[in-house]
Order: sequence, then structure tokens, then C-alpha cells
Amino acid sequence: MLSFIWYIIIGGILGWLGGLIVGKDVPGGVIGNIIAGIIGAFIGGSLLGHWGPKVSDFYILPTLLGTIILILIVSFIMKAMGKSRA
Repeated sequence: MLSFIWYIIIGGILGWLGGLIVGKDVPGGVIGNIIAGIIGAFIGGSLLGHWGPKVSDFYILPTLLGTIILILIVSFIMKAMGKSRA
């Protein structure tokens, strides 16, 4: 149970950091940050492998880069959807 809580906390922090680095807010607030961090861990691990410092099953650098990629993709889609409605 404690591992799951750490998983959520670290995922949220990494999602928040990814949003700060990119300069865009993650839709959904805190829940969006957690989801972005967890999906970013999957993307970063798939693209870059498992290396660097590890905290609660998250490899920090690949997760952060995966989260940045995810935020850029989501912001691009949201921007395209906003323009198509106008």
C-alpha cells in the first residue's frame, strides 16, 4: 500500500516538473500531473530504457523526458482542437 502511495506522489511530482519545464499546464490539475507522470514513465522507459537515478520504480530522467514528450503532444492536440472549432 505504501508503495502505491509513493508511486502516486512521485508520478505527480514528475508530471508537475514536466509541465514547469515545458511551460504549459497539464489539463486536470493534480490528477492530470499524476497521470502525466505515470504515462510519461511508460513512454520514457519504452523510448529511452531504464537508466539514471531510481525512486519508487521511476527512473527519473527517462520519466521526465517521457512526461515532457507527453505534455507537448497533449498541448499540440488541445491547440489543434481549439483551432478546428473556431
